[in-house]
Amino acid sequence: MRGAAAAPGRRPGRAPLDLRAPGVLHLSGWIPAADRAELLGWLATLAPLWEQRWSTVRGPPPGETQRPLLRPVYWLGNWQFACLGYYQPPRGIADRAVAAEPFPPVLARLAAEAERVVRARFPARDIPAGWGLDTCLVNFYGSRVDGEREVDLARVGEHHDDEPGPVASLSLGERARFQFVPRGRGSTPVSTVWLADGDLQAFAGPTWKDALLHRVQRVEDKLGLDLPPHVPAFRTRRINLTLRHVPAAHVVPYRRLGEAARRDVEGYVAELARGSAWWRSQLEGLAGPGAPAGVGPSSASRG
Repeated sequence: MRGAAAAPGRRPGRAPLDLRAPGVLHLSGWIPAADRAELLGWLATLAPLWEQRWSTVRGPPPGETQRPLLRPVYWLGNWQFACLGYYQPPRGIADRAVAAEPFPPVLARLAAEAERVVRARFPARDIPAGWGLDTCLVNFYGSRVDGEREVDLARVGEHHDDEPGPVASLSLGERARFQFVPRGRGSTPVSTVWLADGDLQAFAGPTWKDALLHRVQRVEDKLGLDLPPHVPAFRTRRINLTLRHVPAAHVVPYRRLGEAARRDVEGYVAELARGSAWWRSQLEGLAGPGAPAGVGPSSASRG
């Protein structure tokens, strides 16, 4: 016999959630116009990756089938390649977070200001020692284009951010319906907010970050946007820059990855190096399939 569905705001078998607890904020139009323009200019220089969910070398685990992620992505600070499974217990730290490009100046300024807002608005107990917004996942929400047909991929399912401390995000483009959802199949959302162009959102603490899951259920398509950068066979109508904290001890330079992890991601790193001088520099002096043709100390220095 199936049990009754959990009431909104209640976790099955656990105490009710305190939805009055501090730990979530939404600031509309937070990004200044000049910074927004600079962000879009920088985004136009990127060559995002469209990763496969599982390793293309070792293959998917039993019961899983290989599939691409729903959207192209780009990481700064560290790159959490999907196939490496960062923070998936019990072995979710070693050789999982690969050192990546630093923030561009405009994003560094916005991240520092977002840190200041978070520290001012959230309880000190929810901000661990050493916390800072030092990693950024750039998600490109939109549609896969197949001739005259578009397949809408602008969503992300219920999930949990396991990185320690508060999470902040910056939105560009069309509005997105963002929801907090209790754990448990079929749970009713406890909070819904529309994230619009220029908005800052942040959440932290035992209720909003640790107990609840969150998702993007849909992204509007009212403005006909095609945001930069150009991604072949894809139209981007929303960009979200999710800022998190990853302890420095968890991040490993590409050249120091273990052999299995290196084999899993060397194709991705070679692809990144074709569009990024920083990633080309990580391949200096390396031999083997992880280094694209023509990349070495002299060619990398020209990037």
